[in-house]
Parts: sequence; C-alpha cells; structure tokens
Amino acid sequence: MSASTSVKMVKFNNGQQYPILGLGTWQTKPELKESEQTEIYDAVKSAIDIGYRHFDCAAFYNNENSIGKAIAEKIEEGVIKREELYITSKLWNNKHKPKDVEVALKNSLKLLGLDYLDLYLIHWPVATTEHPIAKDSEGWYIGTDDSYLDTWKAMEQCVQSGLTKSIGISNFNIKQTKEILEIATIKPVVNQVENHPYLTQNKLKEVCESNGILLTAYGPLGSPYRGANSEGLVLLEEPIIKKIADKYKKTNAQVLIRFQVQRGVIVIPKSSNPERQKENFNVWDFEMSKEEMDLLESLNQNLRYVLFKPGMHLKDYPFNEEP
Repeated sequence: MSASTSVKMVKFNNGQQYPILGLGTWQTKPELKESEQTEIYDAVKSAIDIGYRHFDCAAFYNNENSIGKAIAEKIEEGVIKREELYITSKLWNNKHKPKDVEVALKNSLKLLGLDYLDLYLIHWPVATTEHPIAKDSEGWYIGTDDSYLDTWKAMEQCVQSGLTKSIGISNFNIKQTKEILEIATIKPVVNQVENHPYLTQNKLKEVCESNGILLTAYGPLGSPYRGANSEGLVLLEEPIIKKIADKYKKTNAQVLIRFQVQRGVIVIPKSSNPERQKENFNVWDFEMSKEEMDLLESLNQNLRYVLFKPGMHLKDYPFNEEP
C-alpha cells in the first residue's frame, strides 16, 4: 500500500470523497518574497512525494501560482495524476458580490493551472471593500453589506458550471451556518474553522454534523508560528499531550493530528519542512483510547490563536458561540 492510499478518506454529503489529512498552505503577506514563493513550491513538491494528495489553498495566501507550478511539475514527472489530487481554495472577502464569485474562482484555477477545484469555500462570512480610501486606522478594509447568502447562491452556480466539485464555508458560526442551510439548494460539505484541544468547537461540530457538514480543522497544532495565544498558552507544550505522545512514541504534533482524525475532523497542518511533513503524515499506526480522547477534549478553554479581523474588530465578530 502506498503512502497516499493509507490516508483515511471521508465522504461528503454529495458523495464525493476527500482525504481526512491534507497540507495547509497558509500565508498572509500581501506580497511574498521570491524565497517565500520558492518555499511553498518546494513544500508542495516534497509533500506530494511523501504521499499528501489534499492541499488547502486560498486566494488570500498569494501563493497559488507557486503551488500550481509544483503540482504541474509532479504531474509532468508522472508522480501523480490530476484526478488523484484534492485541491481546495477559498473566496476572499472582497469578492462576495455574486458577479465576482465565478471570476474569482476562475482566477484561482488559472493560477493553480487547473480546470476545476475539488472544493471551494467562502473564506469568511464577512464582505469587505477594496476601495483605496475605505480603510480603518489599522489599515483593514471596511466591511460592506453584501450578504453571504447571495454569495452562496453564486457558489452553487460554480458547482453547476463544473468549476468545482464541492462547495463549503469557513469561519462560519452556528447561526450563520444555519442561515446558509435555510437557503441552500446545494449544501456546504465542510465548515473550516480553527480547531484543537484548547478550542474543540463541539457545539459547532454537533450542529454541522447533524446537517451532514464535516468540520475541517485549521491551526490543529495551536498555530505554533503565531506563538502563544492571548493567555500565554502554547498547545505543543501541553503536558497531557506530551504524556500521551510518550506512551505511543509519537510527537506531540502527531497526537494532535490523530486527535482530529479520530474525531472525524478533516485536518490540515502546515509545514514546509520535509521531515516534519513526514512526521505529520505518519499517524495511521496508533489509536488513542476513549479515555485519552476524553482527556484531550477536557483541555478545551475556548481559546483562539487566530485573532484575525476580516473587516471588523475581533470583539465584534461572533465566531462560533451558541447563538
């Protein structure tokens, strides 16, 4: 059995299957240096060689062109075929107007060098403007009144046009998810949110799964590249995680990834280091007990590492609390 075929698959509510483990490609700089573009290019190539087939991308990351070049090279080498890959991208906040959705998706396809996406997400349930003077004192674009419900109808048209196989949402709270479900003729297949033992999102998970929507966990390692969260906690240094890792002779990161796999949550850790990519991928030869899973669940403190303001202040953004 090859590395890639060992990955557990999940089934979406539309019958499509997707690898439960993928590679995150997150970047947030408006302009990436050549070395940074080379880093993601090399990261995707090494990940494909290791066995990754699911890649989580976004227009906002400003690196889809480099990812596309890496994919094209591996296809040309005969290492993979397009149909063996599962590529996700996301609609950014300034493209929420229905007339802009298909244009934005096609632009991502052009950069990635693909004819279709496997999954396209609304990145945030917040629309923003790009007008050069419409920024707040911190330089963020100001929000608009464009409705994500109208955006969703345009997302559905992208499925009907064959531009993407599946569509979903990201960073939607319970209320917003229910609003989408009320008007959807094509249901979201996933809701991608920050998710780890300090932020288990169990209420959101329950609502989503009861409606056939899977969770995807970003920041599953506690976003170590962001350092400690506002409470000064570093998830990878949590003693309980280390104790479980030592028992199974695994790394703390492997325990955190396996935690999501056993919860049935799609997980997309980010790493450009080939050795770390291998470690993150090697989570199929152990299984934690129910008691250990419960112990990890008990770490929940509703603490976030991703303090991101997509057009409004974090304190004003209703993340995933019960409405």
